[in-house]
Amino acid sequence: MKQGKIELHSAARLSVAPMMDWTDRHCRAFHRVLSCRALLYTEMVTAPALVRGGAMHLLDFDPREHPVALQLGGSEPGELAQAARLGAERGYAEINLNVGCPSDRVRSGCFGAVLMERPELVAECCAAMIAAQPREVTVKCRLGVDDQVPEEVLPDFIRKVRDAGVTRVAIHARKAWLDGLSPKENRDIPPLDHGLVHAMKVEFPDMHVSINGGITDLAQVETHLTRGLDGVMVGRAAYHDPAAILLEADRRIFGEAGTSLTREEAVHAMLPHIEAHLAAGGKLAQVTRHMLGLFTGRPGARRWRRILSEGAHRPGAGPALVLEALDATTQAAA
Repeated sequence: MKQGKIELHSAARLSVAPMMDWTDRHCRAFHRVLSCRALLYTEMVTAPALVRGGAMHLLDFDPREHPVALQLGGSEPGELAQAARLGAERGYAEINLNVGCPSDRVRSGCFGAVLMERPELVAECCAAMIAAQPREVTVKCRLGVDDQVPEEVLPDFIRKVRDAGVTRVAIHARKAWLDGLSPKENRDIPPLDHGLVHAMKVEFPDMHVSINGGITDLAQVETHLTRGLDGVMVGRAAYHDPAAILLEADRRIFGEAGTSLTREEAVHAMLPHIEAHLAAGGKLAQVTRHMLGLFTGRPGARRWRRILSEGAHRPGAGPALVLEALDATTQAAA
């Protein structure tokens, strides 16, 4: 299944951010049940793992996840070009370059947020990826790193990747502190500056600009879109309270007619995926760990989480346990 640039830009009105250890193929299958339209991203896959390590299983996905994008990490243009080509051949609709991850492991490999200090190299990488394959190449970045002045470095960074052929960027509206803060702290402590992201859309009206960081509900998504941004990327809120972000998204963000699924219907819609995964030798917990937040804020949410958390790891656990958890949740809400 192929997505053209116009269709992808439409899907990017709302996207779920790439998140390490979270946005795997089972998470994406669940999120796609909740929203047919939102753009989904893989976890970051490093170009060396694909090109040097031959870890092609990292590219596995179900075509029903579309529209889905592959996020790559790396800093060597030739290697990223090869990895992008592999992703395109596997059928991903978009190839995204990670210029935002602040972890020590990523920094030591000279990719992620540290590349904010090397915009010329990022532009070279993007140009190589664009030339190597037919899919759109996008960039996810920060406002800057460490002692950089975002108002100075961010426009220069965007200008350079635009000149390399990139037409869509997602900006995490925080700096990354590579010295002194852990990756977890980098998600919360640096102050948000949503205004600067909006200013980038004004300065670069020809580019598709999405905002990421600190967005926790659909009302905020709608506000950013109304104020002129092209897209909103939601991370942790979409994972921890997925129904609040995704169940109404097709109607409210994409203007789709019709009624959204209920949470209960979403559980039943996941059963074929669960059954197929178990038949292939997988474990129930590998799927249900992504579903624990489905009833967040609703009566019975604790029962849902407890039954799945305690039982999904047990031998033989399968759809019956999911239905048991759903029944207990429903009874608590009655």
